[in-house]
Amino acid sequence: MLRECSSNSLSVFENLESNVRSYSRSFPVVFRKSAGAILEDEDGCEFIDFLAGAGVLNYGHNDPCLLNNAVQYLKANGIIQGLDMATTAKREFIESFEETILCPRGLTYKFQFTGPTGANAVEAALKLARKVTGRHSIISFTNGYHGVSLGALAVTGNRYFRDAAGLPSGGAVFMPYDGYWGADKDTSEYLEKVLADASSGVDLPAAIILETVQADGGINPASKGWLQSVERLCRNNGILLIVDDIQAGCGRTGNFFSFEFADLSPDIILLSKSLSGSGLPLSLLLLKPELDVWRPGEHSATFRGNNLAFVTATAALRKYWTNEELSGRVTETGRVMSERLRQIAQKNQDHCFSVRGRGMMLGLDCGKGDLAHKIVHKAFEDGLVVERCGAEDQVVKLLPPLTIDWETLQRGLDIFETSVHASA
Repeated sequence: MLRECSSNSLSVFENLESNVRSYSRSFPVVFRKSAGAILEDEDGCEFIDFLAGAGVLNYGHNDPCLLNNAVQYLKANGIIQGLDMATTAKREFIESFEETILCPRGLTYKFQFTGPTGANAVEAALKLARKVTGRHSIISFTNGYHGVSLGALAVTGNRYFRDAAGLPSGGAVFMPYDGYWGADKDTSEYLEKVLADASSGVDLPAAIILETVQADGGINPASKGWLQSVERLCRNNGILLIVDDIQAGCGRTGNFFSFEFADLSPDIILLSKSLSGSGLPLSLLLLKPELDVWRPGEHSATFRGNNLAFVTATAALRKYWTNEELSGRVTETGRVMSERLRQIAQKNQDHCFSVRGRGMMLGLDCGKGDLAHKIVHKAFEDGLVVERCGAEDQVVKLLPPLTIDWETLQRGLDIFETSVHASA
């Protein structure tokens, strides 16, 4: 059971930090160190981490190889802040990414480094799509989540986040995502009809933005056929296809890019979260060369060149992506996790649990937000960090580090199973 924190350990955060904080409310302890898939609080209590920084820590906490590269770079007085100037760290990252990720997949893209967050990449992509096409509208999808800055918020479906903006969002039209009308309805046919009908009220958009697995929207995976249909509609209508791979990318679903299984060729790819490999902020826009119509400095950000993040990102590429070992591991571990979740659901047939996701991006839909809350709370009491997602926070999302060892994974799943049984 979770030991009670000392009386004043959280007082600084409760008294001085903004009410907007969220994770510290769900996990009310003060964490002090971490390694691999383990977090430790100030009282020495350990927690298995199935949150992984909301997808930031695909390679776990404090990977020794990545940290060693960062330390050596710092000791050598390497550039930390370089705006968008040319540096050795940036060059090594670009060359490594090109050689390790793009070339083996037959992909050709130019690199644009935006501000440090995923939302910064979304903002840049929407702006670029409008500039390239001369059109203003963007099509997004039900339950999509792309960030909470104003442009990104406009293509985010959840009303909870949209209401906080204080003004109406504009420039986006929402269409039903794959499965939104049920498994037997192909929503891409509706999208095709709307785009073909000059009287539908939906103008031809500059771009379609999507996640191949909707993360915060409830772990909703799109099928290969649906994704290919959407891409075909984009090609037939001169619409840019933007794939938001911020949370589902960097190996989370098995392949480095989450869209590889569908053989897509997006016009723009968005990466962030686990891109640096170490938890350092880094965000990247990959754009097809013919779309690079920016004028110098036309889109800018002070922190678009996190050189220390370039160093750890390069180390992650060289350690984990020069062969297929990690991809195979993610596929197998995801299969084990998925089967265990199905067993948990079957043992609790009084509740309408369902399992969904791909790779190591999985969710247990509890049907109700209060039940999911009880499960997450009980899990934390017993030493497991896991969060909720979905329109009503009714889905428990499991995102352990891709590198989690077998014993720790099984212990985490045991805690999760006990939490479900105790709460259901």
